[in-house]
Amino acid sequence: MKPFELFLPCAGGVEALLADEVMAVLGPETSGTLERGGIAMQGDAAAVMRLNLESRLAQRVLVRVAHGPYRLEDDLYALARQVPWQAWITPRQTFKIDVTAQRSPLRSLNFAALRIKDALCDVLREESGDRPNVDTQRPQLRVMLHLTETHATLYADTSGEPLFKRGWREDKGEAPLKETLGAAMLAAAGWQGGPDAGGALLDPCCGSGTIAIEAAQIACGIAPGLKRRFAFESLAPFAGPDARAQWQSLKQQAQARVHAPTVPVHASDVAFRMVDFARRNAERAGVAHAIEFHGGDALERPAPRLPDGLARTMMVNPPYGERIEARGSVDRGREQTGAPDDFFPRLASHWKRHFGGWTAWVLSPDMKLPSKMRLKESRRVPMWNGPIECRLFRFDLVSGSMREGSPATQA
Repeated sequence: MKPFELFLPCAGGVEALLADEVMAVLGPETSGTLERGGIAMQGDAAAVMRLNLESRLAQRVLVRVAHGPYRLEDDLYALARQVPWQAWITPRQTFKIDVTAQRSPLRSLNFAALRIKDALCDVLREESGDRPNVDTQRPQLRVMLHLTETHATLYADTSGEPLFKRGWREDKGEAPLKETLGAAMLAAAGWQGGPDAGGALLDPCCGSGTIAIEAAQIACGIAPGLKRRFAFESLAPFAGPDARAQWQSLKQQAQARVHAPTVPVHASDVAFRMVDFARRNAERAGVAHAIEFHGGDALERPAPRLPDGLARTMMVNPPYGERIEARGSVDRGREQTGAPDDFFPRLASHWKRHFGGWTAWVLSPDMKLPSKMRLKESRRVPMWNGPIECRLFRFDLVSGSMREGSPATQA
């Protein structure tokens, strides 16, 4: 079988990290192309299955089935007619068409989706005398149409639900961080769950536990997709006995890699309700034993006790913008961060007193956050949290003053 043309979408700013992850999953000989919002590459059925199971950073694993120029909706119909849809589903299965567009001249994306639906149904009707039904909730095949100003691309989605849905998050707060972005923060920090690869991890604003649970799964060798199902399991290219046996083998290998945590993971939140949510999520994720949870204000909780010599990493997604308001400080004006004005200066002061020797990473849309905290960042990584452009700031903490220009603060 010819290799599939794959596209793995990801959050903006994560493309290079995803490329590194793909090489770690499939092997260093793997090649692909960095594109805006993802990577394009070739891969066989085994690669599709392995990427769905093992990728923490990709949002989906898509197979490109058609690509070409268009001007009108009828051009889309003609493009979709070229696809052998009978090689993907039978008339007894269901499908759905999703459309995304950038500067498309078409007036109605719904009509564009309708023309793709017509073509798919016509191909299957001519092949078998019957047609499949549309299911907008749980389709067995999700077809994704992406339109630029001049070209259309059709993808078959092998993931089903997006990959950030790991299968364990049932309890969540008002603005939960997607699991894929939490994993991207850890990847950008070089945190790999080892004593010499980030060391112990602390999230003092843990919310429903996303960052801590992702970290604990890494520290325990748990594949992110081990607790969920995927669309490819019911699609024809993966339905043969050899493919099914290979999929079972991949899951067994992943299960055999699970081990005791290699480093401590700590998490806390000012809202005890969120700590309860995080604990329950951790239980479903299989890492309740690997995380020490506490309630308490990030402005007051001391650093956890850790073995001497162990590296210490703090990973923080603090309140900002549409996210919940920070607590534990006076409720005054909220600029771009959405937190009270004195929250970040007080947080920095607390870190100077109690977290000397730690490396702190903070995700924020406020490009002036370091000056507000009166800390000098040693690195800033562009990263998008959905539609919000952010930076992941690194602060190397020392006890006492960290005035800009101090030798201890230089990158």
